[in-house]
Amino acid sequence: MGVPAGAPRSARGLRSTTFFAGVLAAAVAASSAGAPHGGPVHEGTPSGARSSDSFAEEMHAAMDKMDAGMAIPPTGDPDRDFARMMIPHHQGAVDMALAELRFGRDERLRRLAQGIIVEQRQEIEVMQRILEPGAAAPAGANSTPPSR
Repeated sequence: MGVPAGAPRSARGLRSTTFFAGVLAAAVAASSAGAPHGGPVHEGTPSGARSSDSFAEEMHAAMDKMDAGMAIPPTGDPDRDFARMMIPHHQGAVDMALAELRFGRDERLRRLAQGIIVEQRQEIEVMQRILEPGAAAPAGANSTPPSR
């Protein structure tokens, strides 16, 4: 069940933040599951894993940076606003995937993180090129959007 399209940005942002907080909590719990008494696993332990505190800090930093980057004043051009907001959103995904590669141990998630990094970086480049001054819009790009 999603947030309605007309909902204030704060409601949409809350849903995104809540989702990522849940992902973060699950990741922290999973990374500390092998530690004595449920605490973080530190380097030098038999598993050789890093502290989950650093993972949590990296994830929070990525989300804070992403949220700040997405908080742009609207220009009135939905295409430009979309690209300007999606670039920091994609960069946030890259930063989170890098944290998974640094701290994660599940090879399936590490492979997923590698794919996220490649694909999101490619999409960031496409959006940056579109936003460059003088970038030509494709034919029909300035037509009226379909009615709902």
